[in-house]
Amino acid sequence: MVLRVYNTLTRQKEEFTTLVPGRVSLYVCGPTVYDKAHIGHAMSALVFDIIRRYLEFKGYEVRHVMNYTDVDDKIILRANELNMDPFELAERYTREYDQHLADLNILPATVNPRATQEMSTIIDMVQRLISQGYAYNKNGDVYFRVTRDADYGKLSGRRLEDMQAGARISVDERKEHPMDFALWKSAKPGEPAWESPWGPGRPGWHIECSAMNLTHLGEQIDIHGGGNDLIFPHHENEIAQTESLTGRPFARYWIHNGMLQLSGEKMSKSLGNLITIEEFLSLYEGDVLRMMVLNSSYRNPLSYSDEILAQAKRALERLRSGIRPALPGSQGAPADVLESLTSQVKKTAQEFVEAMDDDFNTAGALAALFELVRAINQARDAGATDDQLADARNELIRLSGVLGLRLQVESRRGEQAGPFIELLLEVRNELRKQKLWALSDVVRDRLLELGVVIEDSREGSSWRWKE
Repeated sequence: MVLRVYNTLTRQKEEFTTLVPGRVSLYVCGPTVYDKAHIGHAMSALVFDIIRRYLEFKGYEVRHVMNYTDVDDKIILRANELNMDPFELAERYTREYDQHLADLNILPATVNPRATQEMSTIIDMVQRLISQGYAYNKNGDVYFRVTRDADYGKLSGRRLEDMQAGARISVDERKEHPMDFALWKSAKPGEPAWESPWGPGRPGWHIECSAMNLTHLGEQIDIHGGGNDLIFPHHENEIAQTESLTGRPFARYWIHNGMLQLSGEKMSKSLGNLITIEEFLSLYEGDVLRMMVLNSSYRNPLSYSDEILAQAKRALERLRSGIRPALPGSQGAPADVLESLTSQVKKTAQEFVEAMDDDFNTAGALAALFELVRAINQARDAGATDDQLADARNELIRLSGVLGLRLQVESRRGEQAGPFIELLLEVRNELRKQKLWALSDVVRDRLLELGVVIEDSREGSSWRWKE
């Protein structure tokens, strides 16, 4: 089976091939660390974690670079508001974001470069762009000359002649063209600054990512990713400056995730309609958010609501039901049930790969896993033993892990409390034998309040953690 991915640049699905066989160079735009990260940031990080995990599942060696923008107008403004050093502010939120990624079970990137660590490369790139006529210096500010790039606008589909200076592009008389963008900004009083051939200053936003790509992945990469709000101007400008400098195609595939929406609007700090990662994780486990992402196409907007959260929690509980132990006293399922279970294991593995090979269709991959869960639960109800269920459960765990889901995360809690719960279960069984139904119900209900679900069957009673 062949992996096909949607390429924003060509606006179609394409067969995935890499610059170097067996290896993937992946660059994903990370956050600007000026405030607490919200779950929109987490959504993008989860999307590319899932993509990376699947590429590794397919046998690729992935070099994954995710940057931190740690010098920026927003950082300086926020630091001034808090009367803090901007570098200390950026460091605080960088460490916090690192912890959030770990809490969300997102694989650490191969390298996390920072803009402040790339100054020599940035300055060299700007110098070369000036010398080749692609950029110009105006009193210490250096701008990229968009009219020199014949392909400018190819990623976003915008034509330069149709672009107008708008709300997000201030008209600056120093610019030769309103769409020219800053490669280097001259220093203002009190701002962080680095020495350069054009005087003290700091880099523009777009050149930072091009420099980090060049340093850590080279002139050409396989995948450049980020939210679709970055297509223009950020990624468009990255292409312009990088390809003008190298004369080579920058990224083979441009992959963009849709935005997380709250009340129909993109979640963002500027709109004030955000939920921080910290707030989310104080109420839910990380896999609930991952399940929300998996249930949708990564390229589509994802709505956030209590109803969708509840659906994600139910889906996670349903998936985890597939790894529950056999019923007490199980003697073995009939041969036809076991044959059906074995067949479903093979079918699920095939359908899982077919779905993911179709532009990372995680909703389709989940559907295949749910069919396996259904077959496991039917076999369990038919009396299958743990040994008879083992292969199917192991496959469920393996394929769920490709999506980054932790089906066994609650088992550690069970290991600590398990002996006490088993004792209460014995007491409850004795109460039932004596037909003391009211007391047995009290034990059941109190355990449920503590997150323990008791399940009764003809063979006996068992327990599990409430999802």
